[in-house]
Amino acid sequence: MPTARSPAQRRELAEFVRAQREKLKPAAVGLAAVVRRRTPGLRREEVAQLCGLSVTWYTWLEQGRDIALSPSALARLANALRLRRAERAYLFELAGTRDPAADHGVAEQIPAALAACVNTIAAPAYVLDRSWTARAWNRKAQRLFAGWLDGAHDRNLLRFIFLAPGAHALIHDFDERARRVVGEFRADVSTHLDDPPIRDLVADLRRKSGTFARLWDQHGVLGREGGERTFDHPRDGFVRFTQVTFNLASEPELKLTILVPAAGNRPK
Repeated sequence: MPTARSPAQRRELAEFVRAQREKLKPAAVGLAAVVRRRTPGLRREEVAQLCGLSVTWYTWLEQGRDIALSPSALARLANALRLRRAERAYLFELAGTRDPAADHGVAEQIPAALAACVNTIAAPAYVLDRSWTARAWNRKAQRLFAGWLDGAHDRNLLRFIFLAPGAHALIHDFDERARRVVGEFRADVSTHLDDPPIRDLVADLRRKSGTFARLWDQHGVLGREGGERTFDHPRDGFVRFTQVTFNLASEPELKLTILVPAAGNRPK
């Protein structure tokens, strides 16, 4: 089982958990109020009981000891402390492990405000989920990505690149881009490779695309750095962009990608 990754993180984890315990009112968790308490909030024994953990384990956690921190134990602790979304994510980040609740992925629909934001962007823009399936895009992205976002196609970016007939012609310097995309995807889903949707996607692509299978089996890992992206568009000819990708604070499973037209480039 994972442990907190450094002494500093263990100290911060201990102080964070203690602060959350001291903020929590007994009445909020269904405990009877008492006239006088030595410490604010809940007692350690009460938190341990609420989340089904031993008092010793919980005490060691607040002391910053290097103990085993299983995802299930942390999930019960997060629920007992009534942690909000950002607080829960911070707990798991400090512990150096994954939140089991994150394995459910994202919903089919994205927030309406995010979709509206994408539509206001003056350059091609799209939103990808964890499996790199497009969940929102604007008209400029729809025009640029012929065969992916412009009709009744599979919205997964990897399936477009490796299975769509027109992808090789559209993406300039296809071989290098394909290599980078596979390396970036592997890095992006490194902690989700056992999730059924990711596992099934990779298996399907390996069966259907020899190129993907060869690149995947090379185990290349690359950061998603952005940079120049070039296309041989069927209507606009050769076009050049700079890609910028943002992680969304309010939706951690979604990424917003914007393709900024290069100087002198005038895509329609």
